[in-house]
Parts: sequence; C-alpha cells; structure tokens
Amino acid sequence: MLEILNSIDGFIWGPPLMMLLMGTGILMSVRLGLLQVMKLPKALQLIFTARSKGEGDVSSFQALCTALAATVGTGNIVGVATAIKLGGPGALLWMWLAAFFGMATKYSEGVLAVKYRTYDENGNASGGPMYYIEQGLGKKFKPLAVMFSIFGVMTACLGSGTFTQVNAITSIVNVSFGVSEYVVAAILTVLVAVVIIGGLQSIANVASKIVPFMAAVYVIVTVSVLLFYADALPAAIKLVIDGAFNGTAAAGGFAGAGIMLAMRSGIARGIYSNESGLGSAPIVAAAAKTKWPAEQGLVSMTGTFIDTIIICTMTGLSIIVSGAWTGDLNGAALTEAAFASAFPAVAKYVLTGGLVLFAFTTIIGWSYYGERCAEYLFGVKCIMPYRIGYIILVGLGVFLKLEMIWIIADIVNGLMAIPNLIALLGLSGVVVAETKLYFEHWEKVHSRRKQLAEIREDLATENN
Repeated sequence: MLEILNSIDGFIWGPPLMMLLMGTGILMSVRLGLLQVMKLPKALQLIFTARSKGEGDVSSFQALCTALAATVGTGNIVGVATAIKLGGPGALLWMWLAAFFGMATKYSEGVLAVKYRTYDENGNASGGPMYYIEQGLGKKFKPLAVMFSIFGVMTACLGSGTFTQVNAITSIVNVSFGVSEYVVAAILTVLVAVVIIGGLQSIANVASKIVPFMAAVYVIVTVSVLLFYADALPAAIKLVIDGAFNGTAAAGGFAGAGIMLAMRSGIARGIYSNESGLGSAPIVAAAAKTKWPAEQGLVSMTGTFIDTIIICTMTGLSIIVSGAWTGDLNGAALTEAAFASAFPAVAKYVLTGGLVLFAFTTIIGWSYYGERCAEYLFGVKCIMPYRIGYIILVGLGVFLKLEMIWIIADIVNGLMAIPNLIALLGLSGVVVAETKLYFEHWEKVHSRRKQLAEIREDLATENN
C-alpha cells in the first residue's frame, strides 16, 4: 500500500501538475502584462495603505497575514533545505522562477475570490475556488467545486494543518530542550483551541501579530548569516545560476544533480511553500474588506513574494554560503548547521523558535481553510463540530507518525490544485477585465488628485 501511495504521490506532484501550475502562471503573467513586476511597488504599498472599505470580515492586512500564517511554515526551513540537498544550489533559481510566475497565479486567485464571494447564514464571508468554480464557470462545474472542498478538508485535517506540523513542533522542542513531546502537544492543543474557537477574527488577530514578528526576526537572522559570509556570497550566487542550467557536480555528502533534478526539486518545493495555484490562499482573501477584487489580488500576490522571494531565498543562500549543503545533513538539521556555522550559541534557539512559530501559525491558518471547505459542503451547522474535531486531531498528532498519513495528505494537497487551475484558466478573461477596471479607476482618481493639487496651488498663489 505504501509503495502504491508513493507512486500516486510521485505522479500527482510529477511533471504534468508542475507544467499545469507553471503554465497557468506564465499565461496569466502574459495576459496581465507582467503585473507582478509592473505593479509590485503598488502591491507592497497596499499591504499597509489599503483602506479596507467594503464588505468583508477582516482587513486586507489581516487577510494577508492569515494566508502567510498558512504558507510560511516548515517548508521555508525544511523544504528549502530538502530542495537544495536533492537538486543542488541550482534548485533555488527554479524556486525563484516558480514564485515569479506564481505571483500572477496568486493575484488571479485573489481577484476571483473577492469577485465571486458570498455570505453564509451567519453573515460571514465565504469564498475561494469552490465558489468561483460554481458561480464563475457555472453550475455544471459544481462537481469540481465539491472535489476541491473535499480535498481541502482532507488536507487541513490530515496533514498541512495537523499531523505534520504537530510532529515538527513536538520533535524539535523535545530534541532541543528535552521537554516531553506529550507535554508540548498538550500545551499546543490548548493554544490552538483558544485561537480557532473564536473563528476568523481570532485567527486573523493572532496571525497579524505573530507573522510580521516571526518573519522579521527570521530575515534578520538569515541576513546576519549572509553578512558573516559576505565574501562567499558572489560565489554562492554563481553556484545557483550555474547549477540551474548546468547541474551540480558531487561534492562531499552531496551526490550531485542534473538540470532536471534541480528544476523539479526547486519548482516543487517552491510551489509547496507558497501554495500559488493550490487554491488555499483565496479562501481567506475572500474575507478581506475591499470593494475592488484587483486590490485584494495585489495584496495576495505579495504573499508569494514574501514567502519565497524573501524568506526561502534567505534560507537557501544561508545554506549555500555556509557550505553546509555539501555535508551529510538534510532538512531542519541542514538549516541549523548553516546557522550554527556563523552563530553557534544561538542557532538552536533561532531554528527551534522559527519552526515552532511557523508551524503553529500554519495550524491555525489551515484550520480556517478546512472550515470554509466544510461549510461549503455541509452548511454553517458543521462549523463548531469541525473546530472541535480539528482541535482533537491536533491533540492526536503527537501519537500519529505514520508515513502513510503524510503521503495521503501530500496527494490530496496536490489534487486541490487541479479544480482550481481549471477555474483560473477558464476565468482568466474575468481577471483581466477586473484588473483593467481597477487601474482605470485609479488613473481617474490620480488625475482628480492632481487637478485638486493644482487648484490649491493656484489659490495659494493668488492669496499671496
């Protein structure tokens, strides 16, 4: 059974899905005129200046932080290390490429999430792929929406939100500080319960405080490592570029990797980390207070930029400049070795703290994704039972370390992408139209502001 599941997992996350994910990103990049480059400054500005006026449950900033809570996780520490260990330094460049085109995909998801959102019987915003599939593509595509929701609940409850994250937290705290895994699991379960019982408002409030803090601290630490190895940085960047297009020769504990291995490991880990195209982030984007779908699309797009272009890059370059990637370590141990080579006294604490916070926020972020998928399938009556069940699964996570469960979670995570990508391709024209409408509006606003400024200047001159 394990061999069969591994084969299915390898097929799901194989070249067909990678091509579909990258192809969708490339198509949307072309149709949107490389919006991820041309409008990135405005997108970053909107993180802090979006007015959050309009219907919705949380601010644009809180929606972004909740999405980042779910995406910035163990993949940024463990996933990057695994990609480089498997594909060599060149994997990092392919990770950047996946993120570059993934930004256009994430933008499109955010636009459609707000465009087709609805409100449940409790008055809370409901949106995401299941809604833009059914309302955008039409009722005949509802089976795709149901498929997405089933896969979403399974991903939240079986892996991305529960068991893998709980095991990551309990294991590293036990190894680093000797605290019993069961004690850590009990504390974690209580904290998760306190946060998610309150629903999205509670999750968003916690995420908007923890996510900026943990991201800032992690970036400061990794930048410090890069400054420590500043002389090695140019050679590391050369390794990344050469490895991406020429492969990487065997060195020490590194077995060597060709171009295809670097490409596959970099793209797969990049997409797995930032979740562009998987359809998870638009579920919370739909709850943002905004009148303009394109505005939230721009804010959502920055999630991929922050997750991969910034955080994953910092991790990857730290591993490469330190030379730790040529050793025998992998995963979290490889990242810790890179940090320890520069700052041995604090490496353990930084990595442990980073993993705990990253994994904890992933748990609470995915709880909301699963809840909205369950609500689509069964209605609002299932919300509280779902939350209680989710908390129980978090508590059980320390007892379940079956590889089979993790593989199943990986499979359904990949299967979420297929209905979502079909919708993105089918509704690409809607994304383009909403984008045009938004920027035409802002051109008019800018023109009026300019005219008002000129009038004030003329009046001031006359008064003088």
